Amino acid sequence: MTAAIRPLTGDGSPPVEGSYPQAVEVSGASRWLYLSGQIPVAPDGSLAPDFLSQCEQVWTNIEAQLAAAGMTLDNLVKVTTFLSNRRFALENREVRIRRLAGRQPALTVIVAGIFDEAWLVEIEAVAAA
Repeated sequence: MTAAIRPLTGDGSPPVEGSYPQAVEVSGASRWLYLSGQIPVAPDGSLAPDFLSQCEQVWTNIEAQLAAAGMTLDNLVKVTTFLSNRRFALENREVRIRRLAGRQPALTVIVAGIFDEAWLVEIEAVAAA
């Protein structure tokens, strides 16, 4: 049985800033994948100096972890993004919307001190199949 992932927004919910639902319902899942915070480091150990490139690398890393479990971005049900600075919010949204291409996992964005000061973004996620 394949998991059914359904975005939901209840009546009377406040408007959202960006493309995401207020909740995501999962039914029939037999496997869950919890992705640790994916960092903006490439497989060769390199780190891009700009936010946009770092954000793209994080999403590439997410897709690699999903693929290792036989999953894709279609299986994402929850994404939590940590930004090192609020000024990256718009670029983060633009990359996320483009990479998710209409998929709507539940979403949280937090501005926080990230473990390595050179990292401008880190993303953790939950997927179901």
